[in-house]
Amino acid sequence: MRLLLVEDDARLADLLLRSLREQGYAVDHVTDGDAAIVQAAVNSYDVVVLDVQLPKRNGFEVCAEIRRRRNPVPILMLTARDAVHDRVAGLDSGADDYLTKPFDLTELTARVRALLRRMPEMAPRVINVADLTVDTAGQSAQRAGHQLALTTKEYVLLEFLARHAGRVIGRAELVEHVWDENHDPFTNAIEVYINRLRKKVDDGRAPLIHTRRGAGYMLADPATLNQPNAD
Repeated sequence: MRLLLVEDDARLADLLLRSLREQGYAVDHVTDGDAAIVQAAVNSYDVVVLDVQLPKRNGFEVCAEIRRRRNPVPILMLTARDAVHDRVAGLDSGADDYLTKPFDLTELTARVRALLRRMPEMAPRVINVADLTVDTAGQSAQRAGHQLALTTKEYVLLEFLARHAGRVIGRAELVEHVWDENHDPFTNAIEVYINRLRKKVDDGRAPLIHTRRGAGYMLADPATLNQPNAD
């Protein structure tokens, strides 16, 4: 999943970036309100983590502008303000949740997961495709009862494919949701990770990961497929 972190405190931002990336999220980071509005307009994010006290435009203004543009992305606001009227202002500007500083990193990541679960396509905790089981809370996967030894990026890629099982996912969509803005579109990183997943997920079994030539990739039970141009 791809997140946007809007935080101008360099020390806190570094801590949050490391923590969120360790959880498997692709995270873009900006430090002021104007940049946040631009990023939210040009990229597709699954959650925005938004500080209130920002240069140029504060978090309330950023949140209101994102909503004015009819962007439904879930927004978690961070602030040192703990007065009731500040929490109300944040929610009224369009935020979905509100976390007061100082906070525990485990609580922040739990709230991010909770926001993701509110999205209809993100709802299942456990996803089953044929004999593959993906546990989104435990960030683990099994095939035919055997645990798969996946790296963080391999797991994130597999989870995204599993959440959209049966649908062809193009390279652009994978880049938007699995990689951050530092991804080089001219590398073959996606192909490399797909090949790694195939070796671990399929491993001599009926293939679940399929390539649609010229279109993208799909995770699907082969028993349900009737597509001669899928590999």
